[in-house]
Amino acid sequence: MADRIRPPGPFSLLARTNLTLAISSLLIALISTLALNLFVIGPIAERSAADEAALLVLSAQTWVELPPDARPYFELELAQNHDLIVNSPPRSLAPVVLDKPFLSLLVEQLTERLNIPVVLLSGDDLIWVDVPMGGFELQIGFSAERRDIQPLYGGIIIVVLGALIVFGTSLFIVQRIARPLVEAAERVESFRGGENFQPIPEQGPAELVSLARNFNTMARDISALLSNRTTLLAGISHDLRTPLTRMRLALALLPDNVDSELIERFERNLASMEDLISDALRFARGTGESRQEVELVPFIRDIVESHDVNIPFTSQDAEGIRLMLAPGALQRVVINLINNAQQHGDSVRVSIRGREVHVIDSGPGIPDDYKERVFQPFFRLDSSRSVATGGSGLGLAIVQQLCQAQGWRARIEDAQGGGAEVILSLG
Repeated sequence: MADRIRPPGPFSLLARTNLTLAISSLLIALISTLALNLFVIGPIAERSAADEAALLVLSAQTWVELPPDARPYFELELAQNHDLIVNSPPRSLAPVVLDKPFLSLLVEQLTERLNIPVVLLSGDDLIWVDVPMGGFELQIGFSAERRDIQPLYGGIIIVVLGALIVFGTSLFIVQRIARPLVEAAERVESFRGGENFQPIPEQGPAELVSLARNFNTMARDISALLSNRTTLLAGISHDLRTPLTRMRLALALLPDNVDSELIERFERNLASMEDLISDALRFARGTGESRQEVELVPFIRDIVESHDVNIPFTSQDAEGIRLMLAPGALQRVVINLINNAQQHGDSVRVSIRGREVHVIDSGPGIPDDYKERVFQPFFRLDSSRSVATGGSGLGLAIVQQLCQAQGWRARIEDAQGGGAEVILSLG
């Protein structure tokens, strides 16, 4: 029997869409950061370094050109208005590690303007630069944080905040689309053709409304079709049993001189017809039973022990397991599997492993090509099974229909030591 259809891949539609939007928003933020750094932050930093270098050189030129008695006033003005400190003669200071982009740009600009190699120095929490000008050796200091730029931090802020905004917006939009789809998928998966189907809410985008409306219409038609089929077969079964009863009565009233072997053949044929009608009726009535809480091991044990023949029964990792299921449907499935195993094997055994019921026979087994087809109505594997086993060919078909109606799964595997092993998974 085919597996229940599952969405492909490990992610849901919501997770996949959010992941795609998150990656795209991250790429957009990265591209925006690179473009901002290349076309905005970079040029501004270069312009700022050029202005700073020009201010330092101009301050040194002005200091040299002023009279000695005016220089202290100029130094005071530089300190108050431009945060620049002028020393003459220079002091011996340690070089500065150029760990900031602005400092590297400033060195380039000063080297270009002074036409000499420039080294930035550190001291008194300031950055100093030696500026030879007009025969004087000046040393001008400025704040270490002066006009520093942080493109990395700026990029991180843009990436993180931009990604969060885009991701939050996309999450809101996707949830509005994904939630109706998830609800629709749950309703579709729970649909078993019964009359208790809950329609999918016809809301959301126009496409989802159209999808829900069409599926609801299809589900109602299928439910009506199955209901009509059940009613039709029940009526046929009821109507056929009346003439069968009359025929049995007629056989019983035949004179004693009628051939007893002929009467026996008629009785066997009538019994076969009655079994076929009963199986067809059970085949049509596979849904509609309400679920109850059932303790699995005692329930299956009672079914096994109800048979006239002694059937070995074992359980493993199943004690105390209680399930919500349709007890009548489970009883019919297990009985059909046991009867089918008894018809095709010398011995039958039943075991429970977790939430799986295993029915194992010692017969000739089932070829791999037929392990799905044997669940079709009226299919008989005469080439590998005994032709004298009888039956209507509906036993495993009833099993399949009840499993589909209840959300169970039945599959056939080769048993160890020969024979077939039917595994009934109850979820």
